[in-house]
Amino acid sequence: MDELVDILDAQGNSKGISLMKSEAHRMGWFHPTVHVWFYTKNNQVLIQQRGKDKNTFPLLWDVSVAGHVGAGELIEISALREVQEEIGLEIRLIDLYKIGVFKSIQKHSKNLIDCEFHHTYICELKVPFNSLKKQETEVESLALIPINQFKKELFELNIQGKYVPHKKTYYQTIITALEKVLIKSQ
Repeated sequence: MDELVDILDAQGNSKGISLMKSEAHRMGWFHPTVHVWFYTKNNQVLIQQRGKDKNTFPLLWDVSVAGHVGAGELIEISALREVQEEIGLEIRLIDLYKIGVFKSIQKHSKNLIDCEFHHTYICELKVPFNSLKKQETEVESLALIPINQFKKELFELNIQGKYVPHKKTYYQTIITALEKVLIKSQ
């Protein structure tokens, strides 16, 4: 789905203009996105398999919920909206814990260049897994896997072609944040 997004400079500052997402991707303009990683108290992380019809990384496993921030939309409100849309879950702002903003540039083709700033959160999954309702057009599948397995697959086994190829430092930050919050909760 095409939507209007705010355009940012290479440092993540607003340029004061908005364009359609397709145009931002075609031209390689920076724009904001949200990533929400859900975890459970029993050391699991929710991962999402991207839809088979996605333009980028179809059928690869990725962040629990991700999406573009609409033009003029507050980052946190976008996160809440994307969670509702992609997995049918209503959460509150207080449930989100921001762990950082990550600059990402991925050139998929001459006319598809993702230049994004991922506003990234972690959030406890407080409902049963089977109560989640995936958005059929965006999400192929959902899975809960042990954080240790996720970590092993990313760094020790270096499984190619299973996960979206985010930077190693991005994945390390996610896992560190999840482990830290889980240690505090015990």
